[in-house]
Amino acid sequence: MYLTRLDAQPDSFEELAMPLFDQLYNFAHWLTRNREEAEDLVQETYAKALKGFSSFRLGTNFRAWMYRILRNTFLTSRTGLKATRTLSLDSEEDEPELPVEGNTPETILIEHSNFQLVQSAIDGLPMYFREILLLCDVEEMSYQEIAETLSIPIGTVMSRLSRARKTLRDGLRLRFQKG
Repeated sequence: MYLTRLDAQPDSFEELAMPLFDQLYNFAHWLTRNREEAEDLVQETYAKALKGFSSFRLGTNFRAWMYRILRNTFLTSRTGLKATRTLSLDSEEDEPELPVEGNTPETILIEHSNFQLVQSAIDGLPMYFREILLLCDVEEMSYQEIAETLSIPIGTVMSRLSRARKTLRDGLRLRFQKG
């Protein structure tokens, strides 16, 4: 769904912004790795977007505009990209729920281990690789939307995505070989 401010589409901030809430929260959570910080980031993003809605250009991609505000807010709200991470002692809330039906304890353990392995590999990527993977593969943005969101050329999106996937693949290969 591509939202632009055209006559045929909604033009109030609420009509455009509210359908994006869950997607923005998911992206914020991936960036921050903390539920409370993600909630604050989305709230600040909406406040900034509402305040600047009059500057939203007609015919441009509203979704990319919102993601760009979220990303810029994230980057400026932290001490660079080297902010320290805290580990919540209540991490069970952030763990995925595993289906119980039809699975044995062994299959559950394997699935959980694989999920943690992939999650760890993604978390270990540099921010510019992690965000491009998330925007493309999780948020399913087009290359054009990603380029608009990150304010980079489409060619950079494609090359960075290719390098991010290769780095992730190589990292996972090494982790699987280690056992």
